[in-house]
Amino acid sequence: MKALRPLLLLLAAAAFGWAALAQAESRFQVPTSDDGLPGVGPIRRADWFRQLWLQKRTEWAAQVERDRHAVVFLGDSITQGWGDDLGGSFPGVKVANRGISGDTTRGVLIRLPEDVLALAPSAVFLLIGTNDLEEGAPVETIAGNLKLILAALRRHNPQLPIVLSQVFPSATAQRRPADQIKALNRLYAAAIKGDAHTLLVETWPLFADAQGDALASEFPDRLHPNAAGYAKWAAALRPVLSTLGFLEREPDPFTPEPGFVSLFNGRDLTGWGFRVTPPADLKAAAGWRKADPNAPPWPVVTAPVNFDGLTRSSDGRYVARHGRIIVMPPPEGRRIQQLWTAAEFAGNFVLRLEFRALPNADSGIFIREPQLQCRDYPLAGPYKNLQRYRPQGWNEIEVTVRDGVAHCTCNGEVLEAALKVPARGPIGLEGDVGQMEYRRLRLQQLP
Repeated sequence: MKALRPLLLLLAAAAFGWAALAQAESRFQVPTSDDGLPGVGPIRRADWFRQLWLQKRTEWAAQVERDRHAVVFLGDSITQGWGDDLGGSFPGVKVANRGISGDTTRGVLIRLPEDVLALAPSAVFLLIGTNDLEEGAPVETIAGNLKLILAALRRHNPQLPIVLSQVFPSATAQRRPADQIKALNRLYAAAIKGDAHTLLVETWPLFADAQGDALASEFPDRLHPNAAGYAKWAAALRPVLSTLGFLEREPDPFTPEPGFVSLFNGRDLTGWGFRVTPPADLKAAAGWRKADPNAPPWPVVTAPVNFDGLTRSSDGRYVARHGRIIVMPPPEGRRIQQLWTAAEFAGNFVLRLEFRALPNADSGIFIREPQLQCRDYPLAGPYKNLQRYRPQGWNEIEVTVRDGVAHCTCNGEVLEAALKVPARGPIGLEGDVGQMEYRRLRLQQLP
């Protein structure tokens, strides 16, 4: 990279002129002292970091117009190492990589105006904090800087989608012990609570081994992902990009098999709604609140509500978009809500649908009344040993009801062999934690 620096400087000089370049070089250098800087905590000042900081930021200054309105990926070496186009992981999405190896939360806060806000980004994906831990910063300090970063992004655009990845696991040998990373991630979750435009992606359990350290197969140095690690991260973010409208923007061309009828038209929530909250749920909610006074309230529906012709439920929790019913993550972190078909189904039937879950997401499918747990099974359980489950991909659920007993499978593997169900009732979807998507919901009545 040192050999390329003179060429980069010449190109920048052609764009801005030598005087402007000199001013830019001064503006993009690592500050020599902490005086007057926003935030608190460590800023890297080693020679290699100073050179990299200046080189990257000078280069990006010449690319502002090219990268305007991009989806910005912001962070440290983990982000930088993904490459300018993020390994081609998101075809059709205009991306801008603004990761600098060795950076800290305070470094990101300092460079935010020129490196990110100047682009008027369409969304910001953020992963930062691991280097602060290596420098010995308390987790409270790191989380405080994160709050300042989020506040600056919100002042720039109150509606800006922000996607925050949990700090990845590492290892004590890297001066990033598991207990500190877990404590930091808890503070990160608390920092975004109540912000409907910021989503936390649970990437820590995605990459952690039984001891809470990074999986050696995906993090050879227990810090930086290899190709397999980046592929897993991309898979975890792809559904979020779809929900935000950057991917999968075309209608789903699926047609039900002969004999099946669609329960979802792919366009809106016609035929779906909220039912009156049953007494059993009210009792469960009361117990939940008693056990945890800080738990979010359970939504109480006192009269049936239907969403015919609407693309989202009255509380915004369920959204119909491009052939999918998206169960949006609740801003408070956890909130149980249920969406039901207006129609009820008696007798025997086969129900088929596909679902896609973000890491550790928790949802459910109601078969007349009993709930079949529908989750990111490897992380959230209860069926953790499935061999055919596709993490963060589409998985098919098939439920066959005969004589009051449901046989339930996921990609052909048995979940429940004999789940008892009432003689008649609707089909329901539950949202609890994280983002879940459903599509291709269809049902065939059997003799």
